[in-house]
Amino acid sequence: MIRCRNFFLVAALALTAPLAASAQVQVDENLPSYKPVQGVNGNISSMGSDTMNNLMTLWAEGFQKFYPGVTIEIEGKGSSTAPAALTKGTATFGPMSRPMKEDEIDAFEKAYGYKPTQLGTSIDMLAVFVHKDNPIKGLSLEQLDAVFSSTRKGGGKADITTWGQLGLEGAWANRAISLYGRNSASGTYGYFKENALFKGDYKTSVKEQPGSSAVIQGVANDQAGIGYSGIGYKTAAVRVVPLSKTGTDYVEPSMETVSSYPLSRFLYLSVNHKPGSQLDPLRLEFIKYIFSKEGQEAVVKDGYLPLNAKVATRQLEMILKK
Repeated sequence: MIRCRNFFLVAALALTAPLAASAQVQVDENLPSYKPVQGVNGNISSMGSDTMNNLMTLWAEGFQKFYPGVTIEIEGKGSSTAPAALTKGTATFGPMSRPMKEDEIDAFEKAYGYKPTQLGTSIDMLAVFVHKDNPIKGLSLEQLDAVFSSTRKGGGKADITTWGQLGLEGAWANRAISLYGRNSASGTYGYFKENALFKGDYKTSVKEQPGSSAVIQGVANDQAGIGYSGIGYKTAAVRVVPLSKTGTDYVEPSMETVSSYPLSRFLYLSVNHKPGSQLDPLRLEFIKYIFSKEGQEAVVKDGYLPLNAKVATRQLEMILKK
């Protein structure tokens, strides 16, 4: 049963990029197929990232085909809920769309005497979305910061509040920009603040949404809207805006551009693993499933980018007994 309530990234990107096919993402043929073992049963609880909610569900469904007696509960209220749940022991896994913060790691280490383990499971490209009829060609990070931030630490000289300030003409010129974003519990909120707003502050006019789907729905229903979420939430009702670090060399998020797109990130799975110890069969096999051919096929199905066999092996080595 599934119940759904709702440092080497650069190297990994470089290793993953060659896996692209011209029109369709393919998983690395060197990834092993998952092989079930005996003695796996019990309950799995997942608390954390809304961005990874669908992905956790796909992994759970695939895992249960091998182990139908396993019960899995998934709750996605934001990445900030994962560290506390792991520390308190109320969750088996903590999916996160950002790395843990120092204070979150410290709290866990104080409770257990060792640090939590964060496994990079897949790669997301955090995308900026506009209404499907919006003709904007692209945005630099400086412009994006001036659109969403009140502090403009990206170097923008003026606050950007209309589409005309971004070069749109005609009926768009005086149209006020309508902002959609995630709430502060979200890892996506924190990642966007860190990397797109240069650690600055959001404008108070940003309409904070409880989930990524709500951001997309808001933009889809608002012709003047702009918002951000993981690329996996893209629908036909919105357009992805190509981005550049500076200037007008815009990059659209795709497998081919994963190493050059300015807002690429790992999606993590956090786990309580004492170094040198052996994980119990249930947790170990679920993790092995994620890094298998089937697990990475689920990554592609959900719209994210898979790891190749070399990177997947490195992640698995973090929880294998040494």
